[in-house]
Amino acid sequence: MAPLRSFGPGREAEHPDHAGQYRLESCLGVGGMGVVHLATSASGLRLAIKVVHAELAADPEFRARFRQEVSAARRVSGAFTAPVVDADPDAGLPWMATLFIPGPTLAEQVKRNGAMGSGEVRRLGAGLAEALRDIHRAGVVHRDLKPSNVLLAPDGPKVIDFGISRPTDSDLRTETGKLIGSPPFMAPEQFQRPREVGPAADVFAMGAVLAHAATGRGPFDSDSPYIVAYQVVHNEPDLAGVPDDLVPLILRCLAKDPDERPLPAEVMDALRQPVPARTPRIPAQRGSDRNVPALRRPAEETHVGAGSRPEPAAPPRPRPRPLPRRRPGRAALIGVTLVLAVGGAFGIREAVSSGTSPTGSAEPDRETFRPWSTVLGGTPDTGARAAPPVCTSGGGALYCSAPGTRAARLDPANGRVVWTYEAGDGGSGSGSAAGAKTAPALSGGLLHLTDGGRLTAVDPRSGSRSWDVDISAYAAVVHGAGTVLLVGERGAVRALDGATGRERWSTEIGGLGTQWIGGPAGSGVLYAVTPSDDGTATRVSAVSAQRGTVLWTRSAAGNLSPFSAPDGALYLLSTNADQLVDAVVRFDGAERSVRRVALPTPLDRASAAESGGVVYLSDVGGSLVAVDTRRAGEGSELWRLETSVSRPSRPVVSGGRVYVTAPDGRLLATDARSGEPLGQTRSRLGGDTARVVAELSPPVVTAGEVYAGAPDGSVFAVDAGRPADW
Repeated sequence: MAPLRSFGPGREAEHPDHAGQYRLESCLGVGGMGVVHLATSASGLRLAIKVVHAELAADPEFRARFRQEVSAARRVSGAFTAPVVDADPDAGLPWMATLFIPGPTLAEQVKRNGAMGSGEVRRLGAGLAEALRDIHRAGVVHRDLKPSNVLLAPDGPKVIDFGISRPTDSDLRTETGKLIGSPPFMAPEQFQRPREVGPAADVFAMGAVLAHAATGRGPFDSDSPYIVAYQVVHNEPDLAGVPDDLVPLILRCLAKDPDERPLPAEVMDALRQPVPARTPRIPAQRGSDRNVPALRRPAEETHVGAGSRPEPAAPPRPRPRPLPRRRPGRAALIGVTLVLAVGGAFGIREAVSSGTSPTGSAEPDRETFRPWSTVLGGTPDTGARAAPPVCTSGGGALYCSAPGTRAARLDPANGRVVWTYEAGDGGSGSGSAAGAKTAPALSGGLLHLTDGGRLTAVDPRSGSRSWDVDISAYAAVVHGAGTVLLVGERGAVRALDGATGRERWSTEIGGLGTQWIGGPAGSGVLYAVTPSDDGTATRVSAVSAQRGTVLWTRSAAGNLSPFSAPDGALYLLSTNADQLVDAVVRFDGAERSVRRVALPTPLDRASAAESGGVVYLSDVGGSLVAVDTRRAGEGSELWRLETSVSRPSRPVVSGGRVYVTAPDGRLLATDARSGEPLGQTRSRLGGDTARVVAELSPPVVTAGEVYAGAPDGSVFAVDAGRPADW
């Protein structure tokens, strides 16, 4: 088998004979990322194989992006995409093979035959909306939907090219300065807030694609990407020539505010409705720029199943103004509370039979345990819930909070609800926990509930209230070492006994932006972490949980945030000026030493967990990375997996596996040593199958089971030892 290599310095010299085991037969097209070849598998399947350009293959950042493309394409392979057959992102010239799909791209079809009629555009729109619904269900945002990325196959449109599907990629450029994205089909937020781009950006692009199909041009056309960017952000779309019955729907898709755009499922429904009789208002046409040709693309541009995607041959768009360095305020500090809670979880669907709860252990009987799911509140979700359930475990029970249920104790063996604690159950708590995102916490033998401006402690056996306290004046509640910390905005902190609610001490430690984390049970130590005003250094103080006295203080370089404090150590994440996590820092409590392990590729808004000195990080783009803090320099990153899950939960490590939950309710398991995916559950979206929850808590893991939750409002359990059977 011939190796893949570049035979010369230019792209015209890139003509390898093979990609892996596949002999390359002919060139189907050349794009900005690579060359697409036609090939045939041993079984006779016709394949489209994208082989990456040599100069891009030498770029580690681009390799990571291509690896993400392969992972995303595999995740969404199905009826509306080109299924991935094989790939090798680590080859000398990385490649990916998909089924060859006969048929032109939408761009080719319109160029050759002109604009489509209303019926054709409706069928195209219904197919694209259904494709986006499935893509978003898989936790992927495409981010580059355009006519050349839509194949018109005999059985309907296929969406291809997931090269920039990671939510963090739209504002990145390659070393050659090429623009990542296609301005005429990019949503306003992709220019203004690229790190906040979500599924609604694909709906905007779909509206622009449908306008192109109906008129032969886009709603924001110019020969300058700068003008296009301005028009997308500020101007009304030019829909002159769009059939009257399609104008209202396309206008909704092209709304400047992402929240005003329809969901893909709504687009599907609208395209099934009868054509309206009235004539809608068409926005005023633009002036001299209306008939300017679209942003030019290379003449040789061709798209097939593998999704070769040339970049626009134009200057890059203006970069958005850098965001200021964030100070951990109330929202950030409340996030610390979530980290410090014993665990969090989400739920799933069916009701289950009753049973008995085991005693003395959080692990159900291994011989009788079967997967279960319980809906808190009684019936499966129909799309009205504000947040999934969040849970913690301890003392042989599972405790959860959910919209409408302030707390419930569940039997971990079968999901039977033992008791529920609602607002007003003999206490002074206010509110219904309709948007609760903070899991219950066990402290001092009691279950602590944070909701409605009050902290309430209840008996975990009976669910009866023991005590409560007003916390409305505090920015965060932190549990650790049998102590409850009420943390103010500017360093004021009040410590309560977790069992009685009585005040232990009150003082001021740190200052604005101080984050607290508790040490392990029995340690009697709390940690206060305070970044400097300019973010260049961080002060770490160890504090006695009983007396509030400072035991020691040490400083370290960088803007650091704590996430784990096992025996004798404190682990923190370092965030650079671009708000990317660039390193893991380990404080050794005994030696007072500091070890900083840099990440080869920074991560966007990463969260982390630690086990045995190895830190596992997940970021909003779906990267899952293992870093050994006992090593320095090259080799510290043990493995990296691109899960294609946008905004996953914080990872949880247990029993040699890493677990995360996805916004569509899936639970994923990965081998902690190798990074190999082990299994995942089905998605659990409930009645509103198009809605994806933006923020999730981590699963709860015991010795033998994993408990998690989902947007349908239920809590479910699966066997931790058999992820392949999920």
